[in-house]
Amino acid sequence: MTIKITGTGSYIPDTIEKNERFHNHEFLNTDGSVINAPNEVIVEKFKAITGISERRYAKKHHTSSDLGFFAAEKAIKDANIDPETLDYIIVAHNFGDVKHNTIQADIIPSLATRIKHSLRIKNPKCIAYDILFGCPGWVEGVIQAQAFIKAGMAKRCLVIGTETLSRVVDKHDRDSMIFSDGAGATIVEATNEEGGILAHESASFTYDEAYYLYFGNSNNPDLDKDTRYIKMDGRKIYEFALLNVPKAMKACLDKSGTDISEVKKIFIHQANEKMDEAILKRFYRLYRTDIPENVMPMSIQKLGNSSVATVPTLFDLVKNNQLENHNINKGDVVIFASVGAGMHINAIVYKY
Repeated sequence: MTIKITGTGSYIPDTIEKNERFHNHEFLNTDGSVINAPNEVIVEKFKAITGISERRYAKKHHTSSDLGFFAAEKAIKDANIDPETLDYIIVAHNFGDVKHNTIQADIIPSLATRIKHSLRIKNPKCIAYDILFGCPGWVEGVIQAQAFIKAGMAKRCLVIGTETLSRVVDKHDRDSMIFSDGAGATIVEATNEEGGILAHESASFTYDEAYYLYFGNSNNPDLDKDTRYIKMDGRKIYEFALLNVPKAMKACLDKSGTDISEVKKIFIHQANEKMDEAILKRFYRLYRTDIPENVMPMSIQKLGNSSVATVPTLFDLVKNNQLENHNINKGDVVIFASVGAGMHINAIVYKY
């Protein structure tokens, strides 16, 4: 028995928010003081660091569970399965359903429950639950699905990553330009085919790193002190990721017994273009070998950082030949890797 991803689907919102839209924002420092630079310069420096030129925002009447439902429908269709045969629905997110022009998270009932309801699944033995694991949530959901299947508790699971980060950003914070909305979904099941999940690795660094990402006040001191927004210490996250993500990827690859030369694609969480490029360099440096051409597909330039949705969305795009110069073929070994709030890190080595 092998455990494979037999279906994928993603939902990329239609609304495009280009960098130019931020030229009229009032960006402030954390102490509330005015940044001594024109917005055009702020935005250009942001693009040079992150690689982001545009991002996607959900339609006003859609929530995270809606986006997850749209992606789930596609994954179910791609796998050609009856949704009533699903044993688990695992949904990774960070803030639940946040309605447009509000800041309050709604997670009762769980997003997994809402998506199961939208899929009109009658089977009560299809267990629906959420996972809060920061940006690595979808990867961890796949690891959990594998554990259920290995333990004989399931044969088929639906794992979704969905988020509407555009609704929890502080518009006075330059970091608000990073975040976006979207969803990715996968069917994970036991098969008799070759390949599948070869190894996985997870770690939680909480002693000093727990609050690198957190909920905090707006940079604008005149706004309501009781309202919180997503905040992060970008420099510490960058240094943490560069030190720890390559090590986790190497530990996972070594555990799989696969040689570095066999890796065809690396799907890294789309958080920051320069950070991901640096992670890749350090990973291959650990093996004292050169980086292959086109090994790391990127979607952040056009889609921004949709947290738990970036890795499954990127995988779905490449799988369906929708990302220029990137494709995967049967038998290819790929790595999924992510890092995020917690601080959590994880990786999966997978044979397609």
